[in-house]
Amino acid sequence: MKKIYSLTICLLIVLSFAALKTNAQISNPVTPSLTATNPWTDSQLLEPSVLAAQIKTGGTNLPLILNIGAVEDIKAATHIGAVNDAKNMEKLKSTVAALPKNTAIVVYCGCCPFAKCPNIRPAFSELAKAGFTNVKLLNLSTNLKTNWIAKGYPLAE
Repeated sequence: MKKIYSLTICLLIVLSFAALKTNAQISNPVTPSLTATNPWTDSQLLEPSVLAAQIKTGGTNLPLILNIGAVEDIKAATHIGAVNDAKNMEKLKSTVAALPKNTAIVVYCGCCPFAKCPNIRPAFSELAKAGFTNVKLLNLSTNLKTNWIAKGYPLAE
């Protein structure tokens, strides 16, 4: 009887771990929002369709678009490179150093989902620390391919 009880307990533990693993695999993807680990607010997210429309329209109201990742450049973007590399972080700082603090700036990486991205938090935090007040994060919550390229939005030529 003791053996059956022990086997039952072991089986329940194994099934519990299996259920947790299955649940973790089917959980909803992480969507960007205001949390303790994100230096941006929901209102600082810019939808790709909005930026694509601004690029298409052109004109003088286009924000400074900074590619702070290791992905393709969207049209009108300045390529900084992955800012998790110190030399690229310095390039970001020097690119914006002489700009007015209210300059409209859009940053993006697009290498991977926001939750895993090694570039967007350091870049966004650095711009805030430097006193920039009009910074947006391009909402590439999955990646550049899914949220920009697959929708036919413009890339640099």
